[in-house]
Amino acid sequence: MAKEELDGNGLDTKREKFCQAYVLYRNATEAAKAAGYSERSAYNQGSRLLKSPKIQERIENLEKEMETNIDVISEIEAQYKYAKDNNNTGSALKALELLSRAKGKDDDEEAPKTVKELEAEIIRSLEILGEQRATALFLACSWFVSPPDQVDDDDSDDEEAEVDELLEENLDELLEEPGDDQ
Repeated sequence: MAKEELDGNGLDTKREKFCQAYVLYRNATEAAKAAGYSERSAYNQGSRLLKSPKIQERIENLEKEMETNIDVISEIEAQYKYAKDNNNTGSALKALELLSRAKGKDDDEEAPKTVKELEAEIIRSLEILGEQRATALFLACSWFVSPPDQVDDDDSDDEEAEVDELLEENLDELLEEPGDDQ
C-alpha cells in the first residue's frame, strides 16, 4: 500500500482534516469521525491523535490563524458612543448589552443590592435615554397622575390640581442640570 503524501505541515490528509475538525468541534471523537475514521474507532483514534506533538502544534497554528486583530470591546464602545451621541437609544442599549456579554458580566452578580445602588443604576439608565425620554417616562408613572377614567371624586381633583401647581412651580428646577446656577 502506497504511503499517503504529506502536506506542508508534515501531516497526511486524514490527520490534517482531524486538526481542522478539532478546531471547529473541540471534540476529538467528532473530529476523528469528520476526518474519515470509522465510527467504531473514532474515540480511540481521536485520543491517540491528540497526544501527538505534530497534531498539537498544527491545532495551535490553526487556532492562531483564526484569531483576529480587532479589539471587539473598543469597537462596541465606539458604537455605543456614536449611538448615544446621535440619540439612537435602541442602538445604544444594544451596544451596552453586547458589552456586558463581551466582558462576561453575569446579570445576577451585577444586580443592585441596595437602594443606593439601584438609584445609581436608574440614573445611569435615564442619562442614556436622555432628558426628554426620561421626563416622559417619569410623567408616565402610575403614581404621578391618575388616569382620567379613575378620577371620580372631588378629593382626586384637588390632589391633581395640587400636583399640577407644584409641578409648574418646580418644573424648571427639576429639569435643571445639576450644578447649574441661574
